Amino acid sequence: MAVCYRHPDRETGVSCSNCGNPICPDCMTATPVGMRCPDCSKQRTQVRSMRSMAVEPTVAYVLIAVNVLMYFGQTASPSNSVFEDFVLYGPFVADGEWWRLLTAGFLHGGLPHLLLNMYALFILGRMLEPALGHVRFAALYFASLLAGSFGAVLLSPQTPVVGASTAIFGLFGAAIVMARNRGIDLMASGLLPVLIINLAITFFPGFNISIGGHLGGLIGGVLATVGIEALASRRRSPVPAVLVCAAIAIASVVAAVAFTSAKFAA
Repeated sequence: MAVCYRHPDRETGVSCSNCGNPICPDCMTATPVGMRCPDCSKQRTQVRSMRSMAVEPTVAYVLIAVNVLMYFGQTASPSNSVFEDFVLYGPFVADGEWWRLLTAGFLHGGLPHLLLNMYALFILGRMLEPALGHVRFAALYFASLLAGSFGAVLLSPQTPVVGASTAIFGLFGAAIVMARNRGIDLMASGLLPVLIINLAITFFPGFNISIGGHLGGLIGGVLATVGIEALASRRRSPVPAVLVCAAIAIASVVAAVAFTSAKFAA
């Protein structure tokens, strides 16, 4: 086992999140990006963490507004025609209505469904968007949404699916990847327990939850964030990260259309 760089007689399994030097409990300074050694904790350079940047989560607020407006559109439309025209349903995707893979993520099955998802989006948006920036956050959101839609039609192609939870599970995955990369304790932060609880609820019978949608969104969000984080350390421009998310989104749409077309071929 490694020993503390300032106290060679003390073994430790913790390293400074900045320089990587092994540090013992007496040398640990807690920061938003994990434990730091005494030398690094004195640095005055600004640390970019998930919530330390003074950036308003504008994209998250816009997404919440669009979801709310779509819900009012659903309730005001005759015979709930908005719901019927944009809900995700495998046979309709096979008929060429591929846009349902996107639009279903802005529909909800009732007010409690809407409020629960919007609350989660508000919390995760305030956590992630300041760290990622507006463009990367938007790209991550839509990549997760479309990956979730693919998961939904893959596991339950003949079940109508609506809701922003496909994208929100992607944001959960992103938060866990980013926290882990910054040395934040996933259990102490509450991120991992919340995700585990939500995944457990996903599999409870009688809740009418899209298992494929949640798992697909989670996987898409994790993959997109791994790419975003890797590129962010090398390039300041958001373009490469957006291209990674676009690749995931396009692959999800192509795979969903191909799968449903093959399954429901005449």
